[in-house]
Formats: sequence, C-alpha cells, structure tokens
Amino acid sequence: MANGITRFLGDSPGRVAIKLIVVSFVVGIVLTAMNWTPLDFLYRIWDMLVSLWNMGFEAIERFFNYFLMGAIIVIPAFVLLRILNFRRT
Repeated sequence: MANGITRFLGDSPGRVAIKLIVVSFVVGIVLTAMNWTPLDFLYRIWDMLVSLWNMGFEAIERFFNYFLMGAIIVIPAFVLLRILNFRRT
C-alpha cells in the first residue's frame, strides 16, 4: 500500500507534504504582495467561464447568420437552376 501511495505522489508522503507547504507559503507571499485574494481567483475563473460560454453562443449565432446570408442566395439559385434543367430534359 505504501508503495502505491509513494508511486502516486512521486515521493514519500512526508516529503511531498513539506514541498507543498513550502510552495504554498511562497505563493501566499507573492499573492499578498500583489494584493490578490483567493476569491479574486475564483471570480476571475468564473468570469473566464462565463465569457467562454457567451463566446461559444456568439460563435453559434454568427455561424447561423452566415448560413442564412448564404441561403438567401444559394436556395433561390438552386431552385432556378433546377427549373431551367427540368425544362431542358
């Protein structure tokens, strides 16, 4: 069991815990110096997800508009060509 945990973590659990504590402390110092809070990150992540969501629907709407603009020309031209070809045969 201990070998599985060590393999999963990449090192012994104690050493991994110490590394995580040190890195968390350093990141905390940097974030405090920049006057950022954990909630700022959550808000930024949320804003990013919302903008991706909106951009996705905006892309679908843009695609639909392009489709309609093309269909205004293509469908009547297709029908006209079919009528003209029907008369020839």
